[in-house]
Amino acid sequence: MTTVNFAPLFRTAIGFDRLARLVDTAASSQEAQTYPPYNIEKTGDDSYRITMAVAGFRPEDLDITVKDNMLFVSGRVANDGQPAEILYRGIAGRAFERRFVLADHMVVDGADVQLGLLHVGLKRVVPEALKPRKIVIGSNAPVAPATIANDSQEAAKAA
Repeated sequence: MTTVNFAPLFRTAIGFDRLARLVDTAASSQEAQTYPPYNIEKTGDDSYRITMAVAGFRPEDLDITVKDNMLFVSGRVANDGQPAEILYRGIAGRAFERRFVLADHMVVDGADVQLGLLHVGLKRVVPEALKPRKIVIGSNAPVAPATIANDSQEAAKAA
């Protein structure tokens, strides 16, 4: 496997340590995890949904955690009493942990288990301070932060 050395880049670039973590995560995840299978869907301009096949898991057996722009989804089936004699096991019920790297300002909107599928909703929430704002030209008065949409509505009212 080919490794990439980013040390020369980090000698002169400051604040790109998250990029290095992303590259390390991508390189280490090449040992393909195939269980459980999942889909990632774009459900709107700023909303997404991860759907994972978790047959045999109850909601209490699943854990969803967000830490440092990483989404961790794990499952562990609790042993209930004595196991029955299984002649053929086609439904995997083994413990798992999946990790997903989230972009900045992504938040988990909710999670639900239906028909053996875990649905995790994600939404991008950009803070007001980072949204574009209109600057008034030729005004000596300080400009309060406002979005472009608010300024265009006020201009339409004034006209």
